[in-house]
Parts: sequence; structure tokens; C-alpha cells
Amino acid sequence: MTRKRPLKQAFALLVVLSIFMVGFRLIPFDEPRISLGNYTIEDGFQLRVIASESLLKAPVSMDFDDKGRMWVVEMIGYMPNLEGIGEEEPTGKISILEDADKDGVADHAKVFLDKLVLPRGVAHVYGGLLYIDGPKLWFVEIKNDRPGKKTLVDPVYAEGGNVEHSSNGLMMNIDNWIYNANYNFRYQLKNGKWLKEPTSARGQWGITKDNFGRLYYNNNSTNLQGDYVLPNKIIRNKYFKPSIAENKRLGANRVYPIHQTSVNRGYQSGVLDEKGFLKDVTAACGPLVYRGGIFPESYNQNAFVCVPEANLIKRNVLHYKGLQITASQAIEGKEFIASTDEGFRPVNLFNGPDGAMYVVDMHRGIIQHKAYISQYLTEQLAGKKLDTLQNAGRILKVTSKTIKPNPIPDLSKASSSQLVALLSHSNGWLRDRAQQLLIQKKDRSVIHQLIKLTSLTNSFSTAIHALYVLDGLNALSFESLSALVNQSKNPETIAHAVGLLERFSARQHVAKMKAISTQLLAQNNETIDLYLSMSLSPWLNLSEATFLPVLSEIEKKHASQGIFQEAITSGLGGKEEVYLTSMNPTDLLKKDLTTAITNRQKKELNPIFVLEKNSVDNRTKGLKLFRSICATCHGADGKGIQDLAPPLKGSEYIDGSMKRLASIILHGVSGPIHVNGKLYQLNNEMPALINNKEISDQDIADIIRFTQNAFAKAGKGISADDVKKMRDKKPSGSGIFTEKQLLESDFEK
Repeated sequence: MTRKRPLKQAFALLVVLSIFMVGFRLIPFDEPRISLGNYTIEDGFQLRVIASESLLKAPVSMDFDDKGRMWVVEMIGYMPNLEGIGEEEPTGKISILEDADKDGVADHAKVFLDKLVLPRGVAHVYGGLLYIDGPKLWFVEIKNDRPGKKTLVDPVYAEGGNVEHSSNGLMMNIDNWIYNANYNFRYQLKNGKWLKEPTSARGQWGITKDNFGRLYYNNNSTNLQGDYVLPNKIIRNKYFKPSIAENKRLGANRVYPIHQTSVNRGYQSGVLDEKGFLKDVTAACGPLVYRGGIFPESYNQNAFVCVPEANLIKRNVLHYKGLQITASQAIEGKEFIASTDEGFRPVNLFNGPDGAMYVVDMHRGIIQHKAYISQYLTEQLAGKKLDTLQNAGRILKVTSKTIKPNPIPDLSKASSSQLVALLSHSNGWLRDRAQQLLIQKKDRSVIHQLIKLTSLTNSFSTAIHALYVLDGLNALSFESLSALVNQSKNPETIAHAVGLLERFSARQHVAKMKAISTQLLAQNNETIDLYLSMSLSPWLNLSEATFLPVLSEIEKKHASQGIFQEAITSGLGGKEEVYLTSMNPTDLLKKDLTTAITNRQKKELNPIFVLEKNSVDNRTKGLKLFRSICATCHGADGKGIQDLAPPLKGSEYIDGSMKRLASIILHGVSGPIHVNGKLYQLNNEMPALINNKEISDQDIADIIRFTQNAFAKAGKGISADDVKKMRDKKPSGSGIFTEKQLLESDFEK
């Protein structure tokens, strides 16, 4: 007698077999049975594990495709051990997670790309996939869930630094440009060619946006940062760097963990409170402005932030006060999500196609990179055996208890009219993806519907989405934008529209643009005035006499607001002296204009117009040099190697004078030598670096800085100038130090 399978099990088996028959490599998985009993979440919300090991390992980012499936970036090579040895191995991958039985939990995984080196970002754009592999940014076409033609978008995208400080994010904004965290370039595919142009450098890990299109980000020691203005609007003047309008700290850094956590600088005064709890963020990352539409109204456009070192997620309430933005702790003394599980390492947050918030939990013990990890933290992690928590990873889903998530639609089958309708949806993910799919479809039959939407006023920025679909379809004109600016009652829509009008600047439109400017100024709206001032640059090139007075009127209206003075200086690139002599500017504007003029004379550009790739920080350089020069004898862990070299951990030469340490590196040392009370009879002399022309004084200072961070009880520093002085303090005799000389010499003179 044949035993009948349960219906659910039979369905899952059928799916697996059918996929196997068409040649896909699909990995089945027992759905997670993971308790979240040691997690807390704000009242009214629920947390669920929807994917976990062994379906995925070390997830760091994700995106959804048009079918609503999760594509997860697995950075498996990151810190595979406390020494970080082997992280350059091509073990990373991008996997497609599927929910075959439709119960809301992923039960199958399919590898799309593998053999990647420290991948850390992915984005579904232009019908394909943008992703990071090592230092390079690639775009790959997708053919039946398999990689197709690959295009190298940027060969130096993530060069420089280590993985904690290399480019990531890859977020398509409402303006049809792709922005990043930790990189000063943005990207766009237009007419078959990839465009790359400078933008302001933003944050460290993760990037997000609000409904208007402003960008938000953070760094490890700053909870939340953001821009007061839309991207690339206030950097028009290459010789002026704004300081008021961009890269603003928005909220406090205080955190409220629910247990003692192991953090990198926990031994320093002020890092932990009297109970041993972390006080301020030290590894903040992965911010998200929630735009999903299924949380209660008061949560819309709240900014959530990952704090993996304290095993929690913060909620910040954003406050829009005129042109400024601030953020405040949502509930004093309490975080949105907190756990006592030290493996909970949230590193990124995303809005989903169903309106839920998705948490990428790397779920591992070590999150600090070797270049920065202190001896204190190394011992803490080893003592708790957290270094053994590897090859795990989870995706968590946050939903409201009172508002059900939306069904996940298959946008790959949506008609153009259905996509147009989604531009008015409460879920920002659906609006964003509908915008991009409409551009990809190139269906001009919906242009009339889109034009109607541009006059719509709602909190979802529907009109702005429609405006940029028209932009992507090359369906805008000076006439249509002029009509929109004159008719719209929405300052945010007008702000975007006047920016788009720039590309239609032409002599025959000067009189009309002057009339538009007059009409806009009459509205006495700060937002409109600001974006008008930032959009007049190409018009000034056509007629200074017409538009300089417009700028002057804006300046006088907002004379005490520095953001307006920066905006005007940005728009006046190359015409600062003309404005100074003809418009009688206020002292505040004079200061900015004079700065720009001086910088131009000195040929000192805003750094974003100079830097092509990220620089390597000193600690990372020190780590690389240590591994190539010192670790062969002293060991990657600094514990020494029998008969070759003594340990560095616990060594008085590491904890003592930095100038003595520099002298040892420069001139070498011969044994026997005592270290931490133990005698080491060395078979070989420690080689001197003084005659190695490839090793600079700064290189030696960087090596010392790394050893201080990794092996010293309390880290100290040394300058390249100090190292240089030690070059002349050669030991007598052979020129190589003996223990007696090291102990008797006064290196501080």
C-alpha cells in the first residue's frame, strides 16, 4: 500500500522536481525553527525569521526582483577567524531565495553568482543585476535566473581601504541615478552607456532615501546623517564645498542595549556605563527610511538604524522643520528591536514589496575587521567562543500586528497601466520599481496618464515619480515643465521640475524662464526659493542681466540662512566676482563667494572632483605591511613562532616606548632577548628595514599603529617625523640592536 504524502509536502516536492527538470540548481532547505524568545520588539509589531542557515551564510545585503524574490549577497569570506586570514578567497556569492510552498518562509536557494571576493552590494536595475566583486562594479544581464552578458561598470569602484571602508549601497534614487555609501560617484545607464559622475561622499555602510529623494546614511560612530537638499544640487561650483546643506548629523548617538556586549573599545573610559552597557553607537550601519506603508502612520518615514555591536535596531523619528531635518529617539530608553543574542548582527535594512521591513542579520560572532580589532575585543570574543560562530545568517521580517502586509505582486507580468497605478501606492518599494519598469518598457502610450499624475498632491511623491518616468522616456519638454511649474501646488514637485528645466536652457526660453522665476518667487516658499536658486546656473550663462537679480532677490529674502548662501555660491560657479561687484551681497554670502574665488585661484577643488578611488586608511596599510613583513616570524596572531621570533602580545617592546619600537623596526635586533620575563634564544637576527627604499617612514608608523591596536594593552601612536628621527640613532657595533642596547638607550631624547 502506497503511503500518501501531506498535500504541502507533495506540492514542495513537485516544485523541486519541476525545477530540477529544466536544469536549475535549487537547494532545498528545512524551514527555520529558530526561537526569538531573547528578542524584544516594540509593542504592536512582530518579528519572524524568514530565511536562515544553511540556506544562506553571512548575508550583508539584498534586493527583491520583479517577482518579489529575495536576492541575497553572502560575504562568506569576511573575517573567517580572529586573524582575518583567508578573507580574500573567492567564497562569496549571490543567491536567489524562494518560498516554494508560499507560507512566507524561504525554503529553497539557488546560486546566481559565486566565486566572488567580499561582495557587499547588489541592485536590480535596468532589467539586470548590478553587483560588487572585489574592487570592481559589474552589471550582468539575467537570462532565466542565470547570468548573461557581463559589463564592467567601474574597475576601481571599491579600491582602497578594507571591506569596512569600501564602497557599497547601490541604491536607485527617485532621480534615476544610482547612489552609494562611501564613494563619491553616482551611476546611470543611458542610451546603452554607463555614466559615472561625481557626487558627494556619503557615509560608511548603507544608504537610504525619503519620499522626496533626499539621502540618509551614517558611519560607525554616528547614528544618522543626511542631506538637507536633493543630491548634486549644491555641488555645482567645483571650487566650493558646502558644509551646511550636506552631511549633517541628524540625531543623538545614545543606545539602549538590553545586555552587556563585547565592543571594540570597551576598556576606554566612557564607552560603557556603570553596568557595562554600551552608551553610544560604535558600529552603526545599514540605515533605512521606512516607506512601506503598512506600519502605523506615525512610523512612516521613520529612520531605522542597525547597531550590530549592541545587537539592536534603533528607531529615529525624523522632524522636518523648514529646510532642516532633525531626528530624535522614538522611545526614550528603549530600542525598536533588541536582543541578548550576541550573534544577532543586523547590518542592513530594506523596504519590501509587501510593505514589511526586512532585516539582514549577518549572524556571526566577529564583526570587527582585523585592521581595527583591539586586543581587548579579541580576548572577549575568544573567551565567549564567539569566534566560532561562523557560516550562519538570517533574514528577519518585521510587520505590524494590526495592518496586514500587502500581497507580493509579480511585476514582471504587470501591464504599463498597472505600473502607472502603482506610482500612487502607499508602498515606496512598489512606486520605485514601477517607475523603473515603466522606463524600461519604453511604452509611450501612458504618457498622458503620467502627465495627469504630475499634478497630483499626496505624501507619497506620486507626482515626482511620474515626472521622472517622463524624464526616463524622454517625454519632457520646456513647455510641459513650464506648465507643471505654473500649475502645481506642491513645492516638492516644483523643486524637482525646476531642476529638470535646466536641460532645456536656451536663449529662446530666457524670457519665459524669467517669468517663471517671478511667479515662483511670489509664492514666498522656502523650498521653491532654494531649488530655484540652485537651478539658475545654466540660465546665468545665457543672460546674467536677467537672472543675477533673481538670485539677489532670493539672497535678500533669506539673508540669515547659510543654506541659501551655499546654494547661490554653488549656482554662481565662475561668476562670483560678477555678483560681488554688481549685486551688493550680504557679508554671509561674501564670505562664501570669497572662499570660492580663493580656491579657484589656488586651484583647490572640492575633493569629490579630484578623488577617483577611496584611499587606504593607515590601519589597513599597517595590517597589510605587518602581514607581508612581520607575520612570517611573529605570526599573524602576534603570538610568535618557535625559534623565529618572540610574541608581540604581552611584549614590553609593544607596550613601551614607540620610538624604541620604531628603532627596532628600522635597525633590527639580535638575540638572545627577554620578552615578558621569558628568554628567547633566536637563531636569526630580526632584519632591519632602514635600507629598504620601498618602506617609508609613514609605512613604519602605520605598522606601529596596527600593532598598537592589535597587540598593545593601551594603544599609542607615533608620527612619520618621529620615525625619521630614529633613522639617525643607529646602534654602535654591528648596527643592529642587542637587548642590552635596547634597555640602556634613551630613545625619548
